[in-house]
Amino acid sequence: MNRALTLLTAATVLVCAQVRSGETKGLTPRDLVGVYQITAGEHGGKEIPAKELMVDRVAFTEDAVTVFDKSTKKVYAASYKLNGAKTPARIHMVSLEPKKGETADGLIEKKGDTVRLIYALPGGKTPTDFKTHEKQQMFTLKTVTAK
Repeated sequence: MNRALTLLTAATVLVCAQVRSGETKGLTPRDLVGVYQITAGEHGGKEIPAKELMVDRVAFTEDAVTVFDKSTKKVYAASYKLNGAKTPARIHMVSLEPKKGETADGLIEKKGDTVRLIYALPGGKTPTDFKTHEKQQMFTLKTVTAK
């Protein structure tokens, strides 16, 4: 009994130390850094046909996401904040262009070279899982280049 209590206490101290030092094991902005291609999309519960995905590349830095069309023209840019304490991570984006100041909240996860991002469009409810509802969009991204 004393050994179990000692182990439990040690584990609690370790977790508290990690939280205080910011060493959580969740998704971090650094994990997202890279260039991706959209491989699938969903809007309002329906698949977006591949021919309608006009985006060529999506680039993540540690604090921004930028979307480029097939002619490499920037079509969307946003700053973002990530809360990786929960799984999946929560993301809050603030548009820099084309509609400066517009916000979008959602979920994001990364598994290997695949990122899934789902978010609410203006007037939509923040997603709670990776299935779109009215006024929500979701994209699956695959790594194009390494960090």
